[in-house]
Amino acid sequence: MMTSSLYVRHKDAELPQELIFAIQRILELNSENQSDPLDVLSNDFNPIDMLNQLFPDEASLSQLETIQARLSQNERDLQCEIDTLREELRRDQDPNRMQMIQEMISDLLGQMSRIREKATESEAVVRDITKDIQALDIAKKNLVLSMTTLKRLQMLVNALTQLEDQVKEKRYGGVAQTLAAVKQISASFKPYTSVHRIQQVWKRVQQIQGEIRTQLEAEFDAFYIQDHAKPLKPAQVTDACAVADVLGPDVRRHLIDRYVALELKEYRRIFCATDEAGHLDNISRRYAWFRRVLGVYEAELGRVFPSEWRVGWVLLTKFVAITGDDLSALLSKAGSTLTIRALLEALQQTIEFESSMAKKWLTPLNEILEASSPPSSAPVQLMSSTFEPHLGVFVDAQDRALADMLAPHRVSTSKGKPRTSLDATPRTSVSTDAEAAPPQMVLSSSTELFYFYGQSLEQCAKLSTGQALFDLCMLHKKWLRIYAEDVLGTRFKRPTTQIRRSMDSRFDVAQLQQAGLLINTADYCQTTAMELEEKIREKIRDSFKEKVTLQAERDLFMSTISASIMTLLRELEAACEGAFTTMSRMSWEKLNEVTGQSPYVDDLVQTVESFCETLKPLIEQKKYLRNFFDKVCSLILTKFTNAVVKSRPLREIGGEQLLIDLGVVKSRLMRLPGETLVTQGYTRSLTKSTTRLEALLKVIVTPEDPPDGFILNYTLLIGDASFSNFQKILDLKGTPKIEQNSLLDSFLTITSTKTDLESTSFLSALDMDPPMTLGATLGSPGSSRTTLPLSTTPGGPNSDSIFGSLSGSPPLSGPPTGSSTDGSTSKGMEPAQKREVFSDIRRFVTFGLRRSETLPAS
Repeated sequence: MMTSSLYVRHKDAELPQELIFAIQRILELNSENQSDPLDVLSNDFNPIDMLNQLFPDEASLSQLETIQARLSQNERDLQCEIDTLREELRRDQDPNRMQMIQEMISDLLGQMSRIREKATESEAVVRDITKDIQALDIAKKNLVLSMTTLKRLQMLVNALTQLEDQVKEKRYGGVAQTLAAVKQISASFKPYTSVHRIQQVWKRVQQIQGEIRTQLEAEFDAFYIQDHAKPLKPAQVTDACAVADVLGPDVRRHLIDRYVALELKEYRRIFCATDEAGHLDNISRRYAWFRRVLGVYEAELGRVFPSEWRVGWVLLTKFVAITGDDLSALLSKAGSTLTIRALLEALQQTIEFESSMAKKWLTPLNEILEASSPPSSAPVQLMSSTFEPHLGVFVDAQDRALADMLAPHRVSTSKGKPRTSLDATPRTSVSTDAEAAPPQMVLSSSTELFYFYGQSLEQCAKLSTGQALFDLCMLHKKWLRIYAEDVLGTRFKRPTTQIRRSMDSRFDVAQLQQAGLLINTADYCQTTAMELEEKIREKIRDSFKEKVTLQAERDLFMSTISASIMTLLRELEAACEGAFTTMSRMSWEKLNEVTGQSPYVDDLVQTVESFCETLKPLIEQKKYLRNFFDKVCSLILTKFTNAVVKSRPLREIGGEQLLIDLGVVKSRLMRLPGETLVTQGYTRSLTKSTTRLEALLKVIVTPEDPPDGFILNYTLLIGDASFSNFQKILDLKGTPKIEQNSLLDSFLTITSTKTDLESTSFLSALDMDPPMTLGATLGSPGSSRTTLPLSTTPGGPNSDSIFGSLSGSPPLSGPPTGSSTDGSTSKGMEPAQKREVFSDIRRFVTFGLRRSETLPAS
């Protein structure tokens, strides 16, 4: 048994729903009346639920045999029903019966064909019966159309006759109405122009329109000339305007153009380019003349013309076209003789006139010109746009003005040394007058430069926002570069005239003032240049916006700031050179005991603190001071490390003394920036750098006996198994060569079992023959662009510079370690790889030879 939810599957294919419904109807199934769940065959059949219904409790299990018998009987009934259905199906598939069904279908199709033929015959009979009626209907329609056409033709002839009388009597009010009716009625006769009579009427309509147009031209010419003997009434001219509107827009345009040509005929004669009145310096007279003509038109003729004609707009458009052509010819003829004063005066007066016209009609002048230009030609351009190709004179004038303004800051002195505005600052020593005037924070030439930029930008934006403003932007870029290179940059190219003794700890206050002035000025310039770029983008046309950029010039000023900081670092290095020279000449191996901090430490920290305290009030932006202190920290510790290397051998007592000195330097450097400038990055970098140097000194302090303890302490503090790095420690301690061999062998033996040690460390970058100065490592003013971030932390690329700047030392004698690269991890570098024991065959051979030499003979 099946229900509406029945799904019969055969070879994983579902039967259509319509077929299932058909089977249900044939088998007379009704799902609502089914009480036996087994009668419902579907995909949702659950045998567990069925068993729970048959056996709801344990007591029902006693009826198991009864239920089994009932199910067997149901199975037999179903099988009997299936056999019966199969028999019926076999009987229905009898070939004779199928042939009989096909014959019946064929007879049915034949009957349908005969019915279709009968229907066609019936339609022909009906059509034959009603053909006379259809002919009468067509005749009626033609008769009605003929009568309507004859009535319209009569109306057209009568209107045409009336129109001729009105034209002769010049009754233009009636002419406008009658002509509109004639044109409307005659339009319906256009398909019938092949009829002789209608063709005659059609031609007459065209002729009368031509006569009216000729008569209107004469009437308007008489009105324009205004013969006082025979004055025309304004009402008559107003009616004539209505007639012109009926004739069409081309007639109206022709009448307006005739009026405009008559009005501007005198203008062409008076302001001819060859006469004095037509010269560029008399351009104000042109505009005054047009204002007077426009006033007369509005007082006398403007009330006659309909407002929708906008005769005033057409008059202005024609005046703009003529004047624009004249100005273009005058400017081209002037050529190189055109003065900036004459150009700007003419352009200013032109812009004011155009603005007054736009304000008069409360419409942008571009829209007025576009709406009033002839339909067959391009819109008339603004008169001010004629000046645009010649505004290079204005830009050249700004170029000359900037050259004159910056000339005092770029000229050479009599000795040939470049002079800048910084030379006005006197050179002083550390002890300055407390009552001296406060130092200048920004060069006055920079503020004058940008004030001039602002004025020229505003002036040029009023004249043009297109190519001229873009050319001015390019000029601003040029002089910003010149100012950065020739005014600010020349300071770094001048040789230092003062000769400093090696033991002199004084520094040049004037040099600090100049560097601070350069930093403040460059920062002001790069910030104001960004504001200038935004201002230009606001004013310039959209087509030029993407081309406006001052990024390259701002980078130049940032390079100036970087070079100034490098100058300060070199000045500080020179001031501290005496203390570090004293330190490098100390005989640490002769010390017998530690006696507190060394004398050179006081000189060093006092020089650094005095230098920084003098510099702090000279720099406005704290971000540059923070950057400077980061570099000071790196510089002092690098110089300290170099002095330690130069002063070897150190021995244990010397290492202890240097640890004390390093602790004093670290504590003073920690307080150097002050509470307002110190950052976590500065503190973290200083701690990291001093911790490495302290680890180096602690290894040196460790006694060499016993060797195992000394080597174990090295691996704990340094953390590598580098042969060359361990030899550097021995060289710094001053260990004799004979003892070094034994220690090196022990080092190889012990580290070969410690596979967790790195192959390199910070000692890999330690230069055992450091340079005398750090000028090469600090950089030069002429180097490439260096961008200082707003918050520069020493933990960046220079965090390892204490040892990184000392790399490049010549190879030491002894077995190689297989790697000489720095093991420190920085941004963009791969972390150091784990060491492989005996990775170098030569190191293994050397180790074997040394071991054989030390073994007793058998």
